[in-house]
Amino acid sequence: VGAMAGQIIKNIKKAGSSNPVFILDEIDKVGQQSNHGDPSSALLEVLDPEQNSAFHDNYLDTDYDLSKVMFIATANNINTIPGPLLDRMELIEVSGYLAEEKVEIAKRHLVPQELDNLGMKDSGVKLSKAAIEKIIEDYTRESGVRDLNKKINKVLRKVTLKYAKDGVLPEKDLSTTDIREYLGTEPYSRDKYQGNEYFGVVTGLAWTSVGGEILFVETSIDKGKGGKLGLTGNLGDVMKESATIALQYLKEHCDIIGIAPDFFENHNIHIHVPEGATPKDGPSAGITIATSLASAITKRKVRKNIAMTGEITLRGKVLPVGGIKEKILAAKRAGIKNI
Repeated sequence: VGAMAGQIIKNIKKAGSSNPVFILDEIDKVGQQSNHGDPSSALLEVLDPEQNSAFHDNYLDTDYDLSKVMFIATANNINTIPGPLLDRMELIEVSGYLAEEKVEIAKRHLVPQELDNLGMKDSGVKLSKAAIEKIIEDYTRESGVRDLNKKINKVLRKVTLKYAKDGVLPEKDLSTTDIREYLGTEPYSRDKYQGNEYFGVVTGLAWTSVGGEILFVETSIDKGKGGKLGLTGNLGDVMKESATIALQYLKEHCDIIGIAPDFFENHNIHIHVPEGATPKDGPSAGITIATSLASAITKRKVRKNIAMTGEITLRGKVLPVGGIKEKILAAKRAGIKNI
């Protein structure tokens, strides 16, 4: 409406073809609260192959066939895309890069590109593989490489500045200690495997949007009437339920782990998942919590170098979980041998 053709017809004219590729970037950000009508409902007709052969443009006042157009939409979060719109699309999940892939991207593209931008292409400055890994592990938390690029740029700019001041390169091969000097204290730390010196501590695996993590489930038991169950570590509802299910399973199967049935009435149990500031949720810690409880109750340590993941049921069944690739790589980074 107005004195110009709509964006779609305008861009078809610009492309000079009836079967161009249209990319709708960040379609999950399409505004819903607008007093000029809802753009996402206007897109329903455009993206539906059954309807868009007779797409009507108000300015031309004629129908136009859009069925040959290839529409590609991108989104970070599909939960905010309206359901009817999502129905008309075919979903292709693109997962984030693994640490190993990021190292290669940095070595082949990001470092040479930044050196070129700074006019240092022929200076022979190199980042060692360990240095790139340190930036990825300790200075960035992301699924892409945008932040990594900024950090590499920052390191190389500081080297360039020293070179411009003194006329001498501080060092050609940058190591992990140089990274720390240029970027300061590490804002993030990956959990390292902490051995199995204590009973009641079990290593679990978690999926996050920026890759896998290992986490520890700790259980402590003290004497006391009433058999209370305490949960700490900023756990979500689903994870709290997993703890209740794990405890209930053990209560029902005292004979398997060889404890007296009245054990639970005379002891309080406390379960904690470290890093209390980070919210944690999801069902896949069920088996880890159950093992941690059993270990604390029987005072037996869990086997070395083992991590686990899986949802648990009251019958003691372990259900399948997702995010396996990320979880396995997190375990590998932490030096765990069995999953």
